[in-house]
Amino acid sequence: MAKKRIPHKTDKRKSKSDIANAVINFFNKNSGDSFSPKQVNEKLGFTRSAERQIVQNIMHSLIEDAFIVETSQGKYKSNNRGILLEGSFERRSNGKNFFVPEDGNPNIFVAERNSMHAMNGDRVRIQVLAQARGRDPEGEVIDILERKQNRFVGTLDVQKQFAFLVMDSKILANDIFIPKENLQNGQDGDKAIVEIVEWPQKAKNPIGKVIDILGKPGDNNTEMNAILAEFGLPYKYPKAVEEAANQISDVITEEEIARREDFRQTTTFTIDPRDAKDFDDALSIKKLSNGNWEVGVHIADVTHYVREGDIIDKEGEERATSIYLVDRTVPMLPEHLSNGLCSLRPNEEKLCYAAIFEMDENADIKNHRITRTVINSDRRFTYEEAQDIIEGGEGDFKEEILKLDQLAKKLRGKRFSDGAIAFDRHEVRFEIDEKGKPISVYFKYAKDSNKLIEEFMLLANRTVAEFVGKVPEGKHAKTFVYRIHDWPNNEKMENLSEFIRRFGYKIQTTGDKMAVSKSINHLLEQVTGKPEENLISTIAIRAMAKAIYSTVNIGHYGLAFDYYTHFTSPIRRYPDMMVHRLLTEYLHGGKSVSKQLYEDKCKHSSDMEQLAANAERASIKYKQVEFMSDKLGQVFDAVISGITEWGLYAEINENKCEGMIPIRDLDDDFYEFDEKNYCLRGRRNKRKYQLGDAIKVKVARTNLERKQLDFALVEDESDTSKKVK
Repeated sequence: MAKKRIPHKTDKRKSKSDIANAVINFFNKNSGDSFSPKQVNEKLGFTRSAERQIVQNIMHSLIEDAFIVETSQGKYKSNNRGILLEGSFERRSNGKNFFVPEDGNPNIFVAERNSMHAMNGDRVRIQVLAQARGRDPEGEVIDILERKQNRFVGTLDVQKQFAFLVMDSKILANDIFIPKENLQNGQDGDKAIVEIVEWPQKAKNPIGKVIDILGKPGDNNTEMNAILAEFGLPYKYPKAVEEAANQISDVITEEEIARREDFRQTTTFTIDPRDAKDFDDALSIKKLSNGNWEVGVHIADVTHYVREGDIIDKEGEERATSIYLVDRTVPMLPEHLSNGLCSLRPNEEKLCYAAIFEMDENADIKNHRITRTVINSDRRFTYEEAQDIIEGGEGDFKEEILKLDQLAKKLRGKRFSDGAIAFDRHEVRFEIDEKGKPISVYFKYAKDSNKLIEEFMLLANRTVAEFVGKVPEGKHAKTFVYRIHDWPNNEKMENLSEFIRRFGYKIQTTGDKMAVSKSINHLLEQVTGKPEENLISTIAIRAMAKAIYSTVNIGHYGLAFDYYTHFTSPIRRYPDMMVHRLLTEYLHGGKSVSKQLYEDKCKHSSDMEQLAANAERASIKYKQVEFMSDKLGQVFDAVISGITEWGLYAEINENKCEGMIPIRDLDDDFYEFDEKNYCLRGRRNKRKYQLGDAIKVKVARTNLERKQLDFALVEDESDTSKKVK
């Protein structure tokens, strides 16, 4: 029950709008009770006759809008029809929180007072509040069904008898209060992980306890572990799991070899990044007597060693993926397995799951089989070493590598003729010194050696998916884990079409899948090497759906495959381990597994994949800010890479570091955000800043704690192109 408010002599006269909001909020907050106009005035503390008359008029309007209904003579209550919805909660530090419905309907605003202190990502049940005409819908959290996040990363501010965690992210509006007994010897200035243990309904600050001290801010290990912890990802491996892995024998028995196809005498090698240690795929090749080629895609047989449900498997399933930060890999499996027992290292006998293909000179598949193998890799190539052989024609196993390259290029050509989309974008990488400090930036491009491996992995993944999913008409396929990719979003494709028109390009946004795919590929070919290439490629990727794991197969749009899965990286992806186990079950005539169980596993893997990608981006952003921190005041050529209502994002051409120009710093006019046309437009002088514009920027501010890089716009006096009549 709301407390009676005692007015003060100095109270300012309230506007009609303020009174209307107060009345609406009052009925929503007290939705179960009925009130007369007199009671409403008393509860809200309106004593002036003018205010009372306004309340009377507002209540009449609310009756007409069916916002409130009469329950007895002269008494009214909220016309809350009791609509209950379930979904996720999105918390904002400014109090503008949102409920995201599970059914995909529009988000619903939840005021802080109605949030029940729900955390970001919590699954909640809300009651939709009565809605006045012309106002957006509002909701009130009535139940927290599942907690998503209750641990936060920040810096300790230690006082005599208590402390606060000042958070790195601004998801919570208030810092976390930590009683002295919950401090775990944390010192002032330490970076720490704190778990919220209580948040009393009327308390401003949640109450927490320190879970772990990460170290001092600015230390590279501290900051990288803080990024992992911020996303709820593991930054160290449980000792019990590592000890269990260390107990697994590396002896391959003669009985085990007898159960497998023996490829130890067949030319086999791996091609991987130069800093890789977890080699989970190898290629074998030999010429057959009929003139065709036998190519084997051999994948580390992780599930031979990791048994379903054991302590290692449970940890791997929870992690779901290895995480790749700027300076480190956080493995899904213990290093004894990922870098040792399962890694297909040269000159060591290794157990594999394999897809073996017989193909002719045109890379047409004549036969294939899925089987378990034993191999002994002859050579470990880096991508650079394999590329040198492809380009120069000389080196170890040159005939085999050149033949595989020829076959891969034919496979690739067929894939694109079937409608696959060619997103070949460069990746930003940092050279890091021994203390983790970035000393230079370089760009990683996919070359022929990368594409060689890619094509044979795609072929194996597609073949395995077809083996399980492609069944005769009238039969039901057994439950399986697919990697699916939906059609592009129509609205985003229209926005892409409109945006590229200003650069003189066109794209087909409707029609059959093949026509749209070919149109996208044509666009990507046209922009190759142009200043706008990276920008247009980025926006084209944003128009695409995200690839996810699912038991419901809809095909893979981007690859133009009707059936696709992930089979080739079980050391670093848990879905591949699920695929290996299901494959084993079905190869031996086993029955279909529970679809719902595996759909839940798929969702968890997709969610963890996204979290890992977010953490990787955050680590890159941190290193970008660190790299630019000694360049304050320097001027760079850049391109506008993003437009928001709070400012411009610009990407420096020479190093791809992205920063923001806050709208408050564009002080020559009042700028308005035009979302449809990707621009900010000055209200008075009509000056326009548009996505893709070339600009000059000066490094203005760097904030490592917030991973924030701010630029200032440098005016080019000779450039009058941004003024629009």
